[in-house]
Amino acid sequence: MASLLVTNLIAIVMMHTGVWLLSLVRRDASVVDLFWGLGFVLIAWVSVAKVNDTSPLAWLLVVMVSVWALRLSGYLTWRNWGQSEDRRYAKMRNHWGGWFPLVSLFTVFLLQALLTWIIALPVQMGIDAGGRIGAVAAVGVTAWAVGLFFEAVGDWQLARFKADPRNRGKVMDRGLWRYTRHPNYFGDFLVWWGLYLTSTESGVFLVTLVAPVMMSVLLMKVSGVTLLEGSLKSRVEGYEGYAQSTNAFFPWFPKA
Repeated sequence: MASLLVTNLIAIVMMHTGVWLLSLVRRDASVVDLFWGLGFVLIAWVSVAKVNDTSPLAWLLVVMVSVWALRLSGYLTWRNWGQSEDRRYAKMRNHWGGWFPLVSLFTVFLLQALLTWIIALPVQMGIDAGGRIGAVAAVGVTAWAVGLFFEAVGDWQLARFKADPRNRGKVMDRGLWRYTRHPNYFGDFLVWWGLYLTSTESGVFLVTLVAPVMMSVLLMKVSGVTLLEGSLKSRVEGYEGYAQSTNAFFPWFPKA
């Protein structure tokens, strides 16, 4: 197990160092977002390649991670293609000036590599331990599928809404967005709890609990809802009223 974890850590650090070099060539640190999902794919496939006797549970985890990650990376690439650098990284670039390349290596790229490695613990340890596909895994796959639905449909609905020039600066409060202000983040939450539950069929469940808990905190309190809400309230007409009537994260019927 230790050998597998170390191998994956080296692999993900090498990958994100390469992405950092690409960002220097393009002068755009936003490329790191396109590789977030692909880092999990790398870890999953390196894990399954390193394990001698691959179980059905291991292959199930690989498929679940790959489907989720390839959809996410494909969508982000399509959405961001031809766009300028994300305002978060542009602000950092202006603040640090000539030091930005070095600062971004540690605070953006290598930090993301470490987070990927930790959040992928259920996948890594589940693949290594192996096991059957039982009732708990079925519950996990169901949660994962519902989460993937919320992510994919939420992203598609928002993309269609933004494509209409008449909606510029307005609140997206239709479809899944009528029941939660962030269906894509809620979907991501379910995906990773689903992966965790599926991996527990291997018998490993306590040490890997850190992964879905960390992802939940990131989505709700750090880089997800909390970070985005501040800018939306200042940029989007009517967002305050929308926020008062619609749950921020967990879906529910809007308040009257």
